[in-house]
Amino acid sequence: MKNQSCESSEDLKKYQHYLYAVVYSVILAPGLLGNLLALWVFRAYVKETKKAVVFMMNLAVADLLQVLSLPLRIYYYLNNSWPFGQPLCMVCFYLKYVNMYASIFFLVCVSVRRCELIMRPLQYNSSRRKWDMLICASGWFLVCVACLLFPLLRTQNQKDKPNATDALDVCFAELPMRALSPPAAWALLIIAELLGFILPLVLVMACTCLTAWSLQHPASGAIPDQGEKRRALRMVLSCAGVFLVCFVPYHVTMPLDFLAKSDSLQNCALRDFVLRCHPITLCLASINCSLDPLMYYFMTNEFRRRLSKHEIPDGGNISRRLSCMTGEDVQSSNSTTEMS
Repeated sequence: MKNQSCESSEDLKKYQHYLYAVVYSVILAPGLLGNLLALWVFRAYVKETKKAVVFMMNLAVADLLQVLSLPLRIYYYLNNSWPFGQPLCMVCFYLKYVNMYASIFFLVCVSVRRCELIMRPLQYNSSRRKWDMLICASGWFLVCVACLLFPLLRTQNQKDKPNATDALDVCFAELPMRALSPPAAWALLIIAELLGFILPLVLVMACTCLTAWSLQHPASGAIPDQGEKRRALRMVLSCAGVFLVCFVPYHVTMPLDFLAKSDSLQNCALRDFVLRCHPITLCLASINCSLDPLMYYFMTNEFRRRLSKHEIPDGGNISRRLSCMTGEDVQSSNSTTEMS
């Protein structure tokens, strides 16, 4: 039976709305400007480099999708009402999870590609580049289909409203969940944790370890330039850092939040603690749309130099300026001037 003493209090709702409104307001401007600027930079380089940039461009698009939904979210959390209708509520709710798991997917792609270009640079040729676009398209398809479960598992009681376009009292994570049998609910949670969190985490950490290992153990076929390896390691470490800061806390609290909202936690103090911690981890997951541009610009000197120019550099200089992101061939790396 539902424990009436553990009902969510009005204070808890005010706390959550205040937290979301503040965090989303803070990340709105830098997330919007940073990702638009990233797309502008990537547009200049995408045809001139090995396609690691393609994954970063798609990562910026995923972040931009979330940023564009933030003004409506801020309005809801400030006014405690959603006057835009249930369909738009579901779309904004859906985009949140599309951004999260698309970001995870493309962070893994960037890490794997940078590690691959360091460990096996000669095996990446023009025929392999064609697969990058297919990987991106497949990733978007899988993420968009899988994330449909999040809005489909939510419902909205419209019995007292003449149509579904009227103002809603609740939206987003406050929408009531549809009833699921315990086996079905646990199966969905386990699949989401394994495919959306644990497997990507293992891949990112493995790429980080392999790239770091290449600095200490030069292998045949790997890029011998230690400076290039260090630049690659910084990029892979930045991907791992964004992953650990933004997505690990959320996926730790997600099963507990599910148990709390399904009234499976009998201890009211524990339930209140989970419901207060989970919004914090959800905000951390949202901050990735502002951290990703920092990764692009401040983990590499090349992007800062690009942004200081008024014109797009000529094709002969692009490879040198983006070597740390795209893993240029050994011959090109050895022939360029050492970057600061």
